[in-house]
Amino acid sequence: MLSMAGEIQQPLPAPEVVLIGLLAAVVVIVRTLWQITTHAETVVHESAHLVAGTLTGRKILSVKINTDGGGATKMVPPSGFGYGVAAFVGYIGSSTAGLIAAELISIGRMVAVLYLGLVLFAIVLLSVRNIFGAIVILTCGTLLYLVVRDGTAGVDTAVAYGVTWFLLISGTRVALGIIRTPKDIQDAGVLAGMTFIFRWVWCCLWLIGTIAALAIGGAILTHALCGIRIGFHGFQDVSVAAGHLPGRNAVTTANRRGRGKPGIVCPFPS
Repeated sequence: MLSMAGEIQQPLPAPEVVLIGLLAAVVVIVRTLWQITTHAETVVHESAHLVAGTLTGRKILSVKINTDGGGATKMVPPSGFGYGVAAFVGYIGSSTAGLIAAELISIGRMVAVLYLGLVLFAIVLLSVRNIFGAIVILTCGTLLYLVVRDGTAGVDTAVAYGVTWFLLISGTRVALGIIRTPKDIQDAGVLAGMTFIFRWVWCCLWLIGTIAALAIGGAILTHALCGIRIGFHGFQDVSVAAGHLPGRNAVTTANRRGRGKPGIVCPFPS
């Protein structure tokens, strides 16, 4: 099954990508659905704290995912530059993960997105210290594992897009929520105490970052950021030709060896 992680798949056409994005937006925006899915966003938020803390030399004591949608990551020492970095990355964790996933999708690495999700859940599971958090992580991990094990290529692709859109959109929703109550945001309080920059400034930075990530990630997913994304396996050389069709031009890519999957066709008005 691990060999599947290196598979290359064709990115979806922009209309299908937008449809999946709209479905992900419904999951995030509709209150009843968000009360369930917010826990998945919290796992990614806390995993950002965990990874940043570990990389900056902190010892992770525990991770908790709470029933109210919140969470906490305890680490020592609770001071210094590394602690500040760990405090900052939480609210851009989902958006950053979404950007990484979008870039992987743009080169056809949909299955790799799913495997990275499994790795992330496994890492957080090792540090979680409450039963509810363990249930959330195991549930998300099991669902993702079943998709990887039993899903067809089409299912893998659709789920990879859905997860990516969810990360990008949910990160923005959370940032919009905290902008109204900066005094209640613990991460902002840590950063304000370390830098003397007001809490609301940090909340604004998080909001700007998540909105930018959503815009860039959405552009990558819909092929709007770059004119063309190449998803060849065994790619060696590419020729780009502008065809003249009635009322439009079409940019196409072709593998001179005649191997691999075709690149994305990006039509645009003449």
